[in-house]
Amino acid sequence: MLFMGAISISACTDMLTEKPENTYEKDGYFIREENAEMAVIGTYEGLTEDYNLWGADDIYYSTRVQNDNAKDAIFSYIMTPANQIVNTAWKAKYKTLNRANYTIEGIQGMDGYRNNEILQSYVAEAMFIRAMVSFDLVRMWGDVPYATEYSKSYEATYKPRTDRELIYDRIISDLTFAKQHLAWGTASSSPERATQGAARALLMRVLLQRTGYSLQMDGTLKRPDNDKRQEYFKAIIEEWKAFQEEGKFHGFYEDDANSYEALFKSFSGEILNNKESLFEIAFQYPNRKGSLGSIIGVQVAQAIVSGNEKNNVMGRASVQYRCLPEWGNFYEATDQRREVMVATHVWNWDKEKHTHVKKDISGYAFVGKWRREWMPLGYDELNATDVNFCYIRYAEVVLSAAEAYNELGETAKAWELINRVRDRAKATKLNAGNYNELMKAPQVLNLDFIDDSNEAGKIRTVLYWERAFELACEGVRKYDLIRWGILKEALQLIGSQTSVNTDRNTPFPAGNNFQSGKHELFPIPEDEMQVNYTLNGKNNPGY
Repeated sequence: MLFMGAISISACTDMLTEKPENTYEKDGYFIREENAEMAVIGTYEGLTEDYNLWGADDIYYSTRVQNDNAKDAIFSYIMTPANQIVNTAWKAKYKTLNRANYTIEGIQGMDGYRNNEILQSYVAEAMFIRAMVSFDLVRMWGDVPYATEYSKSYEATYKPRTDRELIYDRIISDLTFAKQHLAWGTASSSPERATQGAARALLMRVLLQRTGYSLQMDGTLKRPDNDKRQEYFKAIIEEWKAFQEEGKFHGFYEDDANSYEALFKSFSGEILNNKESLFEIAFQYPNRKGSLGSIIGVQVAQAIVSGNEKNNVMGRASVQYRCLPEWGNFYEATDQRREVMVATHVWNWDKEKHTHVKKDISGYAFVGKWRREWMPLGYDELNATDVNFCYIRYAEVVLSAAEAYNELGETAKAWELINRVRDRAKATKLNAGNYNELMKAPQVLNLDFIDDSNEAGKIRTVLYWERAFELACEGVRKYDLIRWGILKEALQLIGSQTSVNTDRNTPFPAGNNFQSGKHELFPIPEDEMQVNYTLNGKNNPGY
């Protein structure tokens, strides 16, 4: 279906003078429900193009610090408008946005749409995807060119910047429609398709980001006034209540032995987890090759085998990114998340035994959430995996609700929700009484940039650590630190403490390179600046 949907959408361009027989014109395509669904599936396909966990945060890093004009430069905060990964991501976002616009317009124009709940649910899925990529555009680039109409030509895409607050309004409108027209997840639903739970969870993430700081075009970090922030926090609580009252199917992954480890083993094992996993971006070789467990994961040497033996060995993991080893000390010893997140072993190839052999390491660590050792043996391509990216899951929903309750003055409720997450991980329950023991040095680093002189401040400090412990390397950490207004401080703190900077010739330079008022946003790509005359040659601050 992904392939067919991709074909149907790619056929939508008006730039060809001759059209093959297997393409469709827009007016002649949206005539049946199955065509509408195929268009939606093609829109999902666009999500796979650039979700490679853009970190550049205080948890994991690239071991290469040169300006490669690609990902390494992003992790080291030395990227320029000529960065090709930034350019690729920009194009992918707009391509998917245009696909979503095309699909929404096409389905809404079908006969009987207003009374057809199935067609309305397809539009809701497309609006969920449009909200996803619109949110990415805002938090990656700030005020950007934006449209919710299908662009039939390149010229039509050349638009001036739209204020991000207006884009946020559209995102919320799309997600409101989505949650109204999508069903809640059930035991038979798939997290690869949007559900009401996915829409509500994404709305909570969007609202939380909107409460915080963002870099403005004048180079300053600003956040909404207190009344607006309170409005957004209250809206987050309403979404949380909906999970409690209507979305009761969703919750933590259930496994008697070790639920947190079992959850991530199931991701690597290509098992769909529709209870905790609210939405996953699907990867499947050969059309959409994944990288989880390969470029990020535990290092695995290439097996020296003949072609007919490859089904009995692990694929290679030439890991490009590592976890800062200090995070292994920040977790409590009883916290099951530590052994999942911070991996201190590799798999070498033993020629004599003709098998992979596990070897413990010291002084450095890998991101262990996705691993070849948890995947079925064998591989279709040596460096690719079929592991889905879990875009958003239930644990984040709980922690987001905890943050909203805290900011509304309901600290007891915030502690309760934080401890729901910690209970699953077998970590000690937190309260004001044991705060100093568990949230201060030597257990973790002292955070001089967060005022913890009152209970609300203590909970903010707890969330700084707890959201990292739970959600590390899942695509949210950098944006948490930005909305809290402390990304530079966090990078410099860990950079001054990590052994990789004292023992390994500074392979984590992010804190030294980061410039406030610049690096909270990506540069608009050089290619876009050259062709989009409506931008008037003005890039994002500092570029």
